[in-house]
Amino acid sequence: MLKFKKSENSHRASKKNWLVISISCLLILILFIFIFGRSTSYKVDADGNVIKKISQLDVKEYDRRLNMLAHIATSTATSTLASTTSATSTASTTKKSLWPVKTVYPNAGAILPFNRIVAYYGNLSSKSMGVLGQYPEEEMLTRLQADTQKWTDADPETPAIPALHYIAVTAQGLPGVDKKYRLRMPDSEIDKVVTMAKKINAIVILDIQVGLSTIQDELPLLDKYIKMPQVHISIDPEFSMKNGQRPGFEYVGTYDATDINYIIDYLAKIVDENNLPPKVLVIHRYRQEMVTNYKLIKTVPEVQIIMDMDGWGPKDHKLASYTKYIYKEPVQFTGFKLFYKNDLWKPSTGMMTPEEVLKLTPSPIYIQYQ
Repeated sequence: MLKFKKSENSHRASKKNWLVISISCLLILILFIFIFGRSTSYKVDADGNVIKKISQLDVKEYDRRLNMLAHIATSTATSTLASTTSATSTASTTKKSLWPVKTVYPNAGAILPFNRIVAYYGNLSSKSMGVLGQYPEEEMLTRLQADTQKWTDADPETPAIPALHYIAVTAQGLPGVDKKYRLRMPDSEIDKVVTMAKKINAIVILDIQVGLSTIQDELPLLDKYIKMPQVHISIDPEFSMKNGQRPGFEYVGTYDATDINYIIDYLAKIVDENNLPPKVLVIHRYRQEMVTNYKLIKTVPEVQIIMDMDGWGPKDHKLASYTKYIYKEPVQFTGFKLFYKNDLWKPSTGMMTPEEVLKLTPSPIYIQYQ
């Protein structure tokens, strides 16, 4: 009898030990998932090689930089902004209700707002489409580096990084074989841009002008480039013709939030599947109708959205467009486009300087030269 009780007690002790071990293992597993299952990303070199694993986002620094862009980090910034122009003065009186935008935090490794992107825009086959194709390669890269340094000098706390903003799908005035009024650049040309960018440790932004095609048809064709950590995407609503019009002439195209959300979901999926740092999505805009239902545009940790003021002309026109279509309809981040030629056409008094652009609310985190 005593022997039986001893055996029964041993069995109970064994079950208890097993339960303790099981619970301990479960707790260890939960701790492992918490530590290593959090959003991770990688810092990469110009060749796409991983040089540092980044385990978490500095949330406090992220918030501080958003406040800096909104000019609410110091009391003097607002008064300086209010004295510049009527357009920015209007923005400053109500800016706290709109900027900084309260959205999701990005995954670790996000470019924005820790850096300002300074991009040269264009196509290698055209001198008229932008500065990217206007000069020989070495001269163009040297000019871009010099312009990038100007923005770092103007705002030393936000280091500027160079970018090649290449039009990978260009809208056309002629229908083409498939009558889509767009021309896809061959991989060989895109490869040239990727190689150029590596020479100065620049990122690459591939621009899509769909014409009578759709973003759903064009974006997946760039998959192999999107999977590169240094390659990002831009769309141009101006050349997204929903009603069959010829692009670039009498009508301005449009994208709805549903189109933009498709892109965001697509990029986010690639980021997740390939363990990449967040992608940047640049959306050009200079008219109200170019982006509809902006409030429905989603924000996700895998994608950083820039609404880029794409208008050209005198300074007061550019500032008015920024206030009406960029400031008043916030999404996440903002950009500003500068034209070496068009911004100088009369009655212009000159192209805006970095110091003038940085006074805008919010300060653009993306600068594009055409």
